[in-house]
Amino acid sequence: MISFIRNGTLIPIQMLKGVILVLFGACSFGILSTFVKLAYAEGYNLSDVTGTQAFFGVVLLWTIYFIQTRFKSKQSPKPVLKTHWAKLVAAGAFSGMVSLCYYQCVKLVPASVAIILLMQFVWISVLLELIFYKKKPTKHQILAIIFILGGTVLASGWLGTPIAELNVMGIVYGLISALFYASFLMLNGKLGTEYPVLKKSALMITGACIIIFILLPPYFLINGALGGSLLKWGIILAVFGTVIPPLCFASGIPKAGLTLSSILSSVELPVAVSMSALVLHEEVSLVRWLGVAIILGAMVLPNLENIKKGNIFKTKTS
Repeated sequence: MISFIRNGTLIPIQMLKGVILVLFGACSFGILSTFVKLAYAEGYNLSDVTGTQAFFGVVLLWTIYFIQTRFKSKQSPKPVLKTHWAKLVAAGAFSGMVSLCYYQCVKLVPASVAIILLMQFVWISVLLELIFYKKKPTKHQILAIIFILGGTVLASGWLGTPIAELNVMGIVYGLISALFYASFLMLNGKLGTEYPVLKKSALMITGACIIIFILLPPYFLINGALGGSLLKWGIILAVFGTVIPPLCFASGIPKAGLTLSSILSSVELPVAVSMSALVLHEEVSLVRWLGVAIILGAMVLPNLENIKKGNIFKTKTS
């Protein structure tokens, strides 16, 4: 097996592949807000954007799953499914709520600010674990929360801005999206771990599609909007938002390891901010970049113990 050396540790090439996959998945998530802004600029609304992403996500994931199943060896053992599929569909509804709230936030505030608000899921996740599982946060986690909140003030550009000039509803939608995202991640980690990745993802995005269609009826299916550029945006958002990330994470995280993957996935933040500056021409000052750097550093803090122990470069061996 081909390997390379890092700090005296022999690292297999499989880990490098895992790192690349996790980074690609995170970058894919990071560019979504820019595409949503561009779709809004062409006159499409929240229903169009979220509905087409979910609809085409369902079509693409189920298509890939059935193709994979068709060509999969019949001799492969079938996993014992302990989680009812309906629970995964219900959990997927949280993912749909993330899209609805986050994309509404993107509509009301700059894309570079929206992604920072979504990143608040880090400390919200710690809070949810405390409430539901009575899991007390570690010192590193508490310190990370303090840095994230401080970094958010700098990265958002709110420092010195009068409250009257802030888009309060945009901030509220951003924080609610972070709450739903934290809830989704918690459920995703607990439910259906025995399912094939594609099937689990397809069931969850089906749940997301259902809740989106209930709250925002899919008029785009009958009003001719798909005859325009909405078809393009829907497919782009589906590919980069619902197809690439779960497949990359499912394949990359086991190879790279959970600790390293959690750090690598934070690249979503600078990618989103960079795209906002380069493509949307949003102003991102040095102070805001400092805030981004502080948030990224805070995301590393909870993993310091594993890094010190060298677990960041360890993978499971068969």
